[in-house]
Amino acid sequence: MTVWIFWLVAGALGMAVAAVLMRGFWREAEGAGGSDMHIYRQQLRDVDRDLERGTLAAAEGERLRLEISRRLLDADRAAVAPRLGRGPVLGAALVAIALGAAVLGYLRLGAPGYADLPLAGRIEATEALRAARPSQAEAAAAFTPPRTTVDDEFAGLMERLREAVTANPEDLRGWQLLARNEGAMGNFDAASEAQARVVELGDGSAADRAALAEAMILSAGGYVSPEAERVLSDALARDAQQPLALYYSGLMMAQGGREDLAFRLWRNALRVAPDAGFAPTIRASMPELAARAGARWEEDAPVGPSQDQIAAMSQLDPAARQEAIGAMVQRLSDRLATRGGTAEEWARLISAYGVLGQTDRAATIWNEARQIFTNDGEQATVRAAAIEAGVAQ
Repeated sequence: MTVWIFWLVAGALGMAVAAVLMRGFWREAEGAGGSDMHIYRQQLRDVDRDLERGTLAAAEGERLRLEISRRLLDADRAAVAPRLGRGPVLGAALVAIALGAAVLGYLRLGAPGYADLPLAGRIEATEALRAARPSQAEAAAAFTPPRTTVDDEFAGLMERLREAVTANPEDLRGWQLLARNEGAMGNFDAASEAQARVVELGDGSAADRAALAEAMILSAGGYVSPEAERVLSDALARDAQQPLALYYSGLMMAQGGREDLAFRLWRNALRVAPDAGFAPTIRASMPELAARAGARWEEDAPVGPSQDQIAAMSQLDPAARQEAIGAMVQRLSDRLATRGGTAEEWARLISAYGVLGQTDRAATIWNEARQIFTNDGEQATVRAAAIEAGVAQ
């Protein structure tokens, strides 16, 4: 029933629009005739007035009346029967084509019978689906990872390593080795357990937590479970620029239908670690992801000079080399001002201005960085660069 109501309303609106458009075409056709009739009637009144005043001879007045009346009749016939050439006929054809194209386009691209899906509603539905997604245990049980064949000697070493960490559960180094090698063998469940022990025994760094999340995700066949999401959140809470955590957080958002958030996370991951192992995967996926997110994808240019550029600059005379370095520093400054960047990039800019002797610029950048980076680790990074440049203590 709702579908028929939609089509009735759409049809009525379409007919109303068509009527308005056609009225314009008919008025255009009628416009010339109506205007002429008004002029001819005015001319007849002028002739009668001149005859009454005696300023026009009776014979001449009669001749003018006959001629004007003939033209008035012609104009009247033109107004009653509009020109069915370029005006109304062409207009009817254009209106019919436009309405037909609208209907066909909707049938092809639209979703007849479906209710409207505003952005807020879609996001709410997506978040509800993400909240109800399978747990880590369910996903891991449904996935059978491929096993890596190892020789007997390596297998024996792994058995001794397992026995050693079991006998000495406080051996952080042993658990690190076990987590790494279990993952290399494809034993991702065992790697997850070992890496969880590393997080417990270690300093709880963002890198260790990101490695734990990765092992959990691999054990689930690349699926980011709610449990892995919590580990990733903990990692990013400790270091908002942790590359592996950014990558897997973006993967989670892409899996959950939040391409807009995935795009931001992956763009930041590339900015932080452009040469990481996941970088080719991100670069291959970003054009389509950006299109689905309604964003524009353009990878940031490298922050510093390449090895070829460094080699070329070394051949320049001191003045030219200073100018080339200054140009690169200015490009970095412009990019950070317009697009932002990591604490390491801001620190590099502060250090560069210090090397160039532009301490006033270094101090300005340092003051801006202090307002931007509130995380203790990030603040320490930019502060160290500012101390090196001589603009902080």
